[in-house]
Amino acid sequence: MSELGLVKRQFAHRARLALSTAEIRLLDDQAHAARTMWNCLHSWWTMLPKGKRTLAAADEAIRQGRKDLDYLGKLPAQAVLKTYFQSWKNCWEGRAGEPNYKGRFRSAMSVDIPQGRDLNIVRVHRRWGMVNIPKVGRVRFRWTKDLPVGKKATKENRITGARLVRDALGWHIAFRVQTLEARPEPRQGPEVGIDAGVNVPLALSNEDHQDHGRPPRLPDGTADRDKWLTQKEKAKLLTLERQAAHQKSFRKKGEKTSRRLQHTYGQIRRLRAKATRRALDWQHQTTTYLARTYGTVVVEQLNILGMTKAPKPKPDPNNEGNYLRNGAKAKAGTNRSITQEAWGRTVMMLTYKLARRGSELVKVPAPYTSQRCSACGFITPGSRETQELFACKNTECGWTGNADWNAARNILHLYRIGHIIMEIPAAGRRGRKAGKSVKPVAER
Repeated sequence: MSELGLVKRQFAHRARLALSTAEIRLLDDQAHAARTMWNCLHSWWTMLPKGKRTLAAADEAIRQGRKDLDYLGKLPAQAVLKTYFQSWKNCWEGRAGEPNYKGRFRSAMSVDIPQGRDLNIVRVHRRWGMVNIPKVGRVRFRWTKDLPVGKKATKENRITGARLVRDALGWHIAFRVQTLEARPEPRQGPEVGIDAGVNVPLALSNEDHQDHGRPPRLPDGTADRDKWLTQKEKAKLLTLERQAAHQKSFRKKGEKTSRRLQHTYGQIRRLRAKATRRALDWQHQTTTYLARTYGTVVVEQLNILGMTKAPKPKPDPNNEGNYLRNGAKAKAGTNRSITQEAWGRTVMMLTYKLARRGSELVKVPAPYTSQRCSACGFITPGSRETQELFACKNTECGWTGNADWNAARNILHLYRIGHIIMEIPAAGRRGRKAGKSVKPVAER
């Protein structure tokens, strides 16, 4: 493929399903059966000696289990087996951790369709298509993207399978699409440094800041955990949470959750899912704009897990044996704001979108980028007076400006002097390999 200037691309396209009540019940039964079969297969796999762990033996065990347990027959035979073996393959190749048991409430309800030929996708309308789901039948789905089906489907461009996933807003189908595209030429576009923040989500070194227009904090200074909802939706969410707390107070310990309380929880989950979708949509639109505009994007190598950890409690000097929380409540609001912005997901989107266009993503070290003056290069205590204002205390400089913009300029400067931690080159571009550090060629 490289000799022909072509590269294989695999991606997923998610679409909403239009299901009846009976079809929803059938898919729910399949999802529960898939989870049960996964857990049984995992127990069988871990108990057997390594020499007897083969695909044929696992297939025989599944067939025997389908004979012994009638409800496992609601699921296609090979749906779980191929997914389970692929998860171990991903683990051995270092792309994921070891597979584990799936809990009823901790894992998402999903069903795999491993063969694309079983789908029989047909476009019937400008907005709708039809797909065949095993054990369910023909189902409509929302057509929002051209798919390689019918005469457009070839050996190189085709749908290899799908996965049915349920969230708070209903059932969706995620098609696995494989295409063969021309290898992108290296793009010599403008360079830009990006500083991820809370007040300004993405501050750019050329002052082309990207903001979603939602303040991270409420007027009283506390973190806004529902900033992606409207005021009417926030009021409804507060009412539902109070209603759920009132209904939960009548439930005795060990008693099953009532249907009324489950319905209230479902309404809360739908509002949360709507907020998550809005945040994800803003990230997709913003990262697409950045990938189309710039040829080189420079970001910080952030330890997000370390940044969102709660502070360690310190001993209480007045009461021996007791500990103080050491500002954990105040830190929790900051942690929530950082988590809502999903900086890691933004970098992940930029990585593959830049690579498709022949651009590159570069990571530089994060220390002192927000404390160093971008005009003179000195680090002086107290230069960052507030969260938004940076005022250099160097008497020979005295530069003032937006603190996030100052950090973005420092990030871009680290790339230009060669202080790089990781460079993710685009396809076909010759450059430094990802994961190797490069010593700076100059220091300011």
